[in-house]
Amino acid sequence: MSETPVITVDIVSDVVCPWCIIGYKKLEKAMAQFEGKARFELAWHAFELNPSMPPEGQDIAEHMAQKYGATLEQSKANRERLRNAGNELDFEFSHGDKMRMVNTFDAHRLLHWAGETGKQTALKMALFKAHFTDGKDVSDHDILVSVASSVGLDEKRARDLLITNLFAEEVRATEAEWQDRFITGVPAFIFNKKFMVPGAQEAAVFANIIENKLLKEAA
Repeated sequence: MSETPVITVDIVSDVVCPWCIIGYKKLEKAMAQFEGKARFELAWHAFELNPSMPPEGQDIAEHMAQKYGATLEQSKANRERLRNAGNELDFEFSHGDKMRMVNTFDAHRLLHWAGETGKQTALKMALFKAHFTDGKDVSDHDILVSVASSVGLDEKRARDLLITNLFAEEVRATEAEWQDRFITGVPAFIFNKKFMVPGAQEAAVFANIIENKLLKEAA
């Protein structure tokens, strides 16, 4: 009996990127179609949508207007579109007008550490939920420690990491590496280090790549 093929998926994303969680949920649906046919190994890689975001963050409407030229009405319409997309994928977007865009560098340092413990995807999902569903500030160290603890990571280790510069160089190197590979927007999904799928594609798109490229190649 042949071994179940292993498919690696490198996901470049930010925890305050709504299309990153939507894209992942669609990927999740696609992967579920191949239960028993393939085994997936995921790795999350840092990308900061707003690397210069100050510690106090920025009002979401102000941020959208400043960065994208969006009016208040357009910003509200976009949030409604995200809510509807999330509902279809069993993910709740409950952020409203008072939401703030925050700096995510420390969250990425925690995620780098979580990658060494086997809890990276769990932490990533918990951070998405904290930001988009619970409206929490994922730049705040107390929030980050709490979220890390909720997925079984050591609370003291998480806090010690955050008050130092541990993994700062590694995160910056990761960000630079993917930028050097011409990834300028997220999410980006790289299958088996060779097939890159940009954006929050439909589950059928991911499934097609898995079925017709990756599994046939592994056969």
